[in-house]
Amino acid sequence: MTLPLKAVVFDWAGTMIDYGSFAPMGVFVEAFARFGIDVSIAEAREPMGRPKWDHIAAMLAQPRIHAAWATAHGHAPGESDIRAIYDVFVPMNEEVVGDFCTLVPGAAEMVAGLRARGLKIGSTTGYTRSIMDRVLPLAAAQGYAPDNLVCAGDLPAGRPTPMNMYKCFLDLGVWPAASVVKVDDTAVGIDEGREAGCWTVGVTLSGNEVGLTPEAVAAMLPAELAPLRDRAAAVLRARGADYVIDTVADLPAVLSQIEARLAAGETPVPRHMP
Repeated sequence: MTLPLKAVVFDWAGTMIDYGSFAPMGVFVEAFARFGIDVSIAEAREPMGRPKWDHIAAMLAQPRIHAAWATAHGHAPGESDIRAIYDVFVPMNEEVVGDFCTLVPGAAEMVAGLRARGLKIGSTTGYTRSIMDRVLPLAAAQGYAPDNLVCAGDLPAGRPTPMNMYKCFLDLGVWPAASVVKVDDTAVGIDEGREAGCWTVGVTLSGNEVGLTPEAVAAMLPAELAPLRDRAAAVLRARGADYVIDTVADLPAVLSQIEARLAAGETPVPRHMP
């Protein structure tokens, strides 16, 4: 008996909304600046996709930022410092996120097509639930309302562990993992899908790795865009993405390929971290 696809689980920023994943970037820069630490957009983007607490911890672990904190504050950054930055970051992100909720072009139509195929639509995010409370109604007004949402902080551990995906299986009532596809623009988002045993699809042009607006992407010559796409694809494939696409608008063709592989008896190979 052929195993059918049952659900697709999407990330949010850089995947379904906020082309270029801009909402958190300025907030990270401003939050660190309030503690006397200058950080670059590139440094802020590096851990993208993780729960925001873990993201701040990863930034503080970067050698340059770690040294700058020790110089400015007289001690190496610790958990109380992560908490202090986090407590500044979250309300700031809540305030600005509504300005970055535009759906990626073609996303609403793509989801409507998936529902017509009988697929359930799940979602996970590195955002807290308080931030997503601002996002959900704005996305719904544009035609995107997934069947579930798992946020950072909902579970004992988030990305890159598979816990968010396990919660999606329960919420959506779908199994086995090979009947589910995870779509994400970040390395840790691909991790959570692969750890759970799902098919994984990485998103390049709309995502964090490229980090450009749709207008900027549209204005680029193919020769200029190709290396950016290739670099983002390499990052995602290195984490085990089964497929890589430009934006979620390109997903339906990939799902047809996955369905063909399932019909042939093939299933994804889960990767388990040490």
